[in-house]
Amino acid sequence: MFFRGTLIATALIAVFVNVITMSAQSADKLNEFKTAYEAELKRGGLVGSSFALIRENKVAAEHKFGLANVEKNIPVNDETIFHWASNTKPFTAIAIMQLRDRGRLKLDDPVTKYLPELRDVHNPFGSMDEITIRHLLTHSAGFRGSTWPWDKGQPWEPFEPTEYSQLVAMLPYTEILFKPGSKFSYSNPGIIFLGRIIEKLTGDDYEVYIDKNIFKPLEMYRSYFDTTPYHLAKHRSHSYYLQNGKRTEGRFDANSGITVSNGGLNAPVADMVKYVRFLLGGDPANADRYDGVLKRSSLEEMWKPQLPTEADANGNLGFTTHIGLTFFIDERLSKTHLGHSGDQNGFISYIDLDPAKRMGTIIVFNTNVIPPSGAGRDKDPLRLIRDLVRSAFYK
Repeated sequence: MFFRGTLIATALIAVFVNVITMSAQSADKLNEFKTAYEAELKRGGLVGSSFALIRENKVAAEHKFGLANVEKNIPVNDETIFHWASNTKPFTAIAIMQLRDRGRLKLDDPVTKYLPELRDVHNPFGSMDEITIRHLLTHSAGFRGSTWPWDKGQPWEPFEPTEYSQLVAMLPYTEILFKPGSKFSYSNPGIIFLGRIIEKLTGDDYEVYIDKNIFKPLEMYRSYFDTTPYHLAKHRSHSYYLQNGKRTEGRFDANSGITVSNGGLNAPVADMVKYVRFLLGGDPANADRYDGVLKRSSLEEMWKPQLPTEADANGNLGFTTHIGLTFFIDERLSKTHLGHSGDQNGFISYIDLDPAKRMGTIIVFNTNVIPPSGAGRDKDPLRLIRDLVRSAFYK
């Protein structure tokens, strides 16, 4: 039922490195994963995907599949730039922790200390002054899930609201949905407010602050937000939706507008590998540089369970057991298993890591496969591939 164009099959590119240095058992597991991964990508009709496995500070395996642009027959390669959607959120949280460590804010400060306009929100559970930065970081402030629930999905509408003033104008028509701090409920507006706090305290646009204080120190030189720089445009992947055998294209270079702090990141996998290596730590050659971004104790603070959850950032049930400070923690795999995911405009991404095992995985797709209504888990190739990654490397 899914698209199986020969274009995708012939464009398959796979590169596995450092396998010789692995144990025979590890190499066998990797080859088993490779075979199953390719089979599921083809069966699901995905246009393009990229995978990386990081072990002991090295890229142990890489895999590229399919096309970045169907119309021009451009394959996914080392240079391909994907959109990472909600995998932007941990960068926002790291920036907040940087400001905390520099004495610019406290996690238990009321959000209204920095954004007094939030006092216009209707809060039936008490004062808006009781909602803290920590509540925003743990998705427990009580705000709705979607940023802008009033759009109609028309092609002429902005991809996301373009001005913060548009969100402010709706604050008097916004309400807190549950007692702050009482439970987890994924919220994009909460992360937007964190991005706004970063801008208010530093005087930098969010994008500029992240570039100066995270991207540049980690040498993520091809990472950026929203519209692709001209010199990188040829590497930017297109995105696609696949439903009932029909493939459509997402908006190219969509502008995430005021939602940039919760979903605006674009980057090649190679840059995201640098980010994962920073999170994993354990590289003496880069210890000072990593500590300059965020000291290890503050990262580990972000990974402490705060509230139980039943779903990850993509709304997938049964994956996560707790939320930390923006990072998800799946204690069913291990008490140190961390992750986040992203889903926007046809791009799907999953980042998993276990610092105790010094291992991480990155997987990204430029195709959102929408299973038939009521279809079971075995009809969702994206979920099946994530299951493959977790069973192959973390169980």
